[in-house]
Amino acid sequence: MDGSKHSIQGAPSEALHTISRTPVHQEFCMKFFFLQPIRATIGVVFLTLLSLVASAAYPDKPIKLVVPFPAGGTVDKVARMTATQLGQLLSTQVVVENAPGAGGSVAATRVVKAAPDGYTLLFTTPNHTINPAIYASLPFDTEKDFAPVSLVAEIPELLVAHAGQPFNSFAEFVAYARANPGKLNYSSAGNGTLPHITMELLLQKLNINVTHIPYKGAAPALNDLLAGVVALKYDTIATATQHIKSGKLKPLAIASLKRSPLMPQVPTVDELGAPGYQGILWMGILAPAGTDAAALAALARATQALAGQADYQRQLDAEGVNLVAGSPASFAKLISTEITQWKEVVGKSGLKAN
Repeated sequence: MDGSKHSIQGAPSEALHTISRTPVHQEFCMKFFFLQPIRATIGVVFLTLLSLVASAAYPDKPIKLVVPFPAGGTVDKVARMTATQLGQLLSTQVVVENAPGAGGSVAATRVVKAAPDGYTLLFTTPNHTINPAIYASLPFDTEKDFAPVSLVAEIPELLVAHAGQPFNSFAEFVAYARANPGKLNYSSAGNGTLPHITMELLLQKLNINVTHIPYKGAAPALNDLLAGVVALKYDTIATATQHIKSGKLKPLAIASLKRSPLMPQVPTVDELGAPGYQGILWMGILAPAGTDAAALAALARATQALAGQADYQRQLDAEGVNLVAGSPASFAKLISTEITQWKEVVGKSGLKAN
């Protein structure tokens, strides 16, 4: 007995080797090394299940949809229609919150500062891509600080003229503008708004000179067109139709690549001499950058499923709105393309925000 103790203390490696040859220790080692990979596998499965449970739980509370315009306008109406449909598809409440100001920057800043959990979203328009071109600085990066969810809908702009103008077609308007540079004018909702910047793009493409008259909002800009104070305006089918039917306005062209089924007799600017030109009021959903991938995927699926909602489609049709419901990647590409395009337009025209 004493000899064996001395052997273990004096030669530990030999003693351990001797112990490892015992049947009990060999059985222990076999179980230990056999169970290790099983334990590791169980751990991975457990973590995966936790992730799936977390993903499946979204959304488990109301979602806030922030709109950068006051209540009552076209964008607000479409946002509220969309919120109702998304709420049904996601089995939760989607609440619209209006946050107008600074060309949409107030709403965008609010969303950027929100937790990236999928519960605060931005319902935005081309103001999001125009602002980097007309503001010296913004409290966020238009691309890096947002995660695209989907383009939802779009409204092509409609170029209309007062009935008393001496031209009745787009070609006649261009010819008259070239023969009388600076004599014609057009109204818009303000400097840096979509109708302003898309009209400037058109004038640059056609190389004609028409004077811009900015107003504080779309309503007064339309009122002065109806009164004949200004000659032209970029409007929408929804708001211009009644005035066209009454004979107060005449449509010249629609700023989309395809004719509108609501006004199939009105040609596109694209087919009339400005290939590829578009003036589109699009509406889409953005989330804060870093939003959980599972939440973004759920939102994208729900948005794309809007295309199958017949009631929603009828509501949009009544407002002259085209349903798009595209992918996050296509929306990201649109944003990137427009940022570059508007910077070029602003650089040539020198336009600034109000």
